[in-house]
Amino acid sequence: MRYPLKAMSSLAGALVWAALALDRQAPPSANPVAADSEAAYSKTTYVYKRVGECDVKADVYRLPGKDVRPAIVWIHGGALIFGNRGSVRPDQLQRYLQAGFALISIDYRLAPETKLPDILEDLRDAYHWARDKGPGLFWIDPDRIALVGNSAGGYLALMAGFSLTPRPKALVSFYGYGDLTGAWTVRPDTNYLKLDPVPRETAYAAVGGKILSESPLFPRVIYYNYLRQHGLWSREVAALDPEKDLEKLEQYSPIRHLTREYPPTLLLHGDRDTDVPFEESVRMAAALQDLGVPHRLIRMHGYDHLFDVFPTGWTSDAEPIGLKDPKVARAYDEVVAFLRRHVGR
Repeated sequence: MRYPLKAMSSLAGALVWAALALDRQAPPSANPVAADSEAAYSKTTYVYKRVGECDVKADVYRLPGKDVRPAIVWIHGGALIFGNRGSVRPDQLQRYLQAGFALISIDYRLAPETKLPDILEDLRDAYHWARDKGPGLFWIDPDRIALVGNSAGGYLALMAGFSLTPRPKALVSFYGYGDLTGAWTVRPDTNYLKLDPVPRETAYAAVGGKILSESPLFPRVIYYNYLRQHGLWSREVAALDPEKDLEKLEQYSPIRHLTREYPPTLLLHGDRDTDVPFEESVRMAAALQDLGVPHRLIRMHGYDHLFDVFPTGWTSDAEPIGLKDPKVARAYDEVVAFLRRHVGR
């Protein structure tokens, strides 16, 4: 059965198109690499763990030299279902590298073949691998590591704030979420219902094979669209029934586990986000404020999901201009300043 793509003006159809565009725009794999006439950097790929026949990898980027640098562990989005470490954007990568950081872009096993507890195990293993092996392999300071992620990657970064030991020095969440028990995760989503209904058999035909730690974004996004149309996303990625297993599901909600020791946190979110509600970051910021945790919420007025890539929105004719948008560029100035302040240079 062929998946209908005619509703490209809707959020879900645009997500399919955006996924394909992002996949095409991944950084090149040569080593060393020069991006857009900017500073040349090296890229080295490592297998940080192996699960059965599945190699789980990380790409490490840094500017030339063997000076010890602070590091960013960068976590891709994709609803925990699709995506890969290569989706870090070249313009964003340049900003982090030129600010003095090494960047470690990680894969993790993907749902639904792998459930959330094991995805979080990969996050912990990647972090400890970076701390243990990074100083010798790529000259980082193991005590100066921040986690940065977008969407599902932002969620994993927020999970790291209470689940990793020692705690990261700082967290940056781009349009992430802190609560897996919210209505938005368990009810059919009105934006996704604007797309033609995805038949169940079409959705499940896109997943269910071998364990994956990286994937093309299409066709697995079809399965995600189906889950959002039926309010099944949290149930499928965590293997928990929100009605029967609420307490267990709360274990995977960062907002339920905040303390005064939570790392300094920067939240960036478009207030017209049609995928992850803007209120997710508003609630996280309020909870951090109550505890006195250093934090900031940057509200991107009038911007949607993926604002740092598609500032003008996810339409079929949108350009992935990223930091060429002045407001997005200013937001990245704030990200770099925040990381330098809390992690160092």
